[in-house]
Amino acid sequence: MTFSRSSMLALAATALVTGASAQLKVCTNNSTLSCQSSSQAPTCCYNYPGGALLQTQFWDTNPSTGPTDSWTIHGLWPDNCDGTYQSSCDSTRAYTNISDILTAQGRNDLLTYMQQYWVDINGDDETFWAHEWGKHAATPTTPPQEEVGDFFQKVVDLFKGLDTYKALAAAGITPDSSKTYSLSDIQAALSNLHGGASVYIGCSSGSLNQVWYFYNVAGNAIDGQYQAVDTLTKSNCPNTGIQYAPK
Repeated sequence: MTFSRSSMLALAATALVTGASAQLKVCTNNSTLSCQSSSQAPTCCYNYPGGALLQTQFWDTNPSTGPTDSWTIHGLWPDNCDGTYQSSCDSTRAYTNISDILTAQGRNDLLTYMQQYWVDINGDDETFWAHEWGKHAATPTTPPQEEVGDFFQKVVDLFKGLDTYKALAAAGITPDSSKTYSLSDIQAALSNLHGGASVYIGCSSGSLNQVWYFYNVAGNAIDGQYQAVDTLTKSNCPNTGIQYAPK
């Protein structure tokens, strides 16, 4: 399973209505949990085939991006429950003016947060957001009138509940150029944050730089119930000697 920096789920809208909220189909409490059935047809209340959703985060140090005491958002990606994924489902629903859309919807606080925590390593946040959106825009189970802002708000809300930096620090794992850590210790700290489910831990040249939190969802991706599940992807980090470089 190979992901580029700009791969993630984008739940697009068919039209932008300034200042209005999209009316999503209300799913019942007994909606089927995604990744549990391959025979059920995809609907607004059942995500298939992209039933596993990954909230993905970066720790960038070269160059440094985001606050020194926080990881940053990569995105929310769909996975087909087996390590494969879909992308570029509908190019007609790919928007390039994400900031304008959020501003028109009155989501200024959301945009300000994204400008601090959802940042591009090359300094071009707008292009990063637009490219991410277009890469996986309008997947088959996307509610047809869902607004752009609802998606970005959902990603931010998930991220706020997954404070990777704080969870690692609580376990004594902090950025330090003179220390190294074991994969098992990092996994234990982050699994505790993720309801006991294992997470994907990614490294670049032996240095910690990515974390993916996997979920199945009962209902739609915006207001459905997220259930933490084990990672579908094996870590590429060494078992010991993992660096956690300061920003």
